Amino acid sequence: MPIDYAAFAYAASVAGGGILGYVKSKSIPSLAAGLLFGTILGFGAYQTSQDPRNCAVLLGSSATLGGMMGYRYYNTGKIMPAGAIAIISAVMFIRTVVKNVTTPEAQKVE
Repeated sequence: MPIDYAAFAYAASVAGGGILGYVKSKSIPSLAAGLLFGTILGFGAYQTSQDPRNCAVLLGSSATLGGMMGYRYYNTGKIMPAGAIAIISAVMFIRTVVKNVTTPEAQKVE
């Protein structure tokens, strides 16, 4: 069972971004959202590391975070942090779907 390093890095960057938002501007919503989504994404990364077919949490949280931050980017036009997180979330969503469809281990039926 290979560890999904990219998914864990994504989770850590989301959590770190929430912490950075709090440190720079004392934004408690940024801290709460970053830690919440970082924790959920970390759990999803753990699940996909255990079983590549078990990607629902990672896909759902990536899509939700990407949609929220994409909407925020659309309204504000600021690339940091909203645009960057929206792009990274979209990349992780597509990566997870492609990995799950094309990986032979993911297609095994037990």
